[in-house]
Amino acid sequence: MDNKEARFIPFAAVNEFLLTDYRQKLILAVLANLDQLSEERRGNINRLVKRLVQVPGFRNSALAPAPVKARAAVSTFERSSEFAANIMAGLAELKPALAKKAYDLLTSRGWEVLPLDADRTKLPGFLTRWPKSETFDILDEAYQKAYPDDGEHEYDINMMISWLWGRLPVELVEATPKDIDLNVTE
Repeated sequence: MDNKEARFIPFAAVNEFLLTDYRQKLILAVLANLDQLSEERRGNINRLVKRLVQVPGFRNSALAPAPVKARAAVSTFERSSEFAANIMAGLAELKPALAKKAYDLLTSRGWEVLPLDADRTKLPGFLTRWPKSETFDILDEAYQKAYPDDGEHEYDINMMISWLWGRLPVELVEATPKDIDLNVTE
């Protein structure tokens, strides 16, 4: 394998992989459940909403009702990697069972993944290399086989997998996940 530096892309690049309806649903799910997030995550999101999101009729956008705030936050999610990262981290906090199942699925397949409790928002973004043999369809099928009674939507599963592994399938490579580890010299 060639020795080269790892390439990160901003967290907001996740938007290239999201359907418009899912992006809206994701943002709303997190903003509507801020009270269920850790104090730090809630504080980060409220600070970012106050600073970056414009809600007509509200001097402090963080005080707007969640559905109104979520609609106004879409463009912020699309352009602010810090905001996108905190929303994705919020999803992981809101769905700890899904996070654990996705983590277990990935590690059972030989993927090297940061610990579940690692603060991925501190990373510079997503890594870009992804094994061709591990498409979302294959991973969704493996997840359904491992957890047949789980009712999670495939979009949430895929988001969780990408968030936990810290990668997006930008550069598909002929390698196993174990060959694509978390080292910064890939």
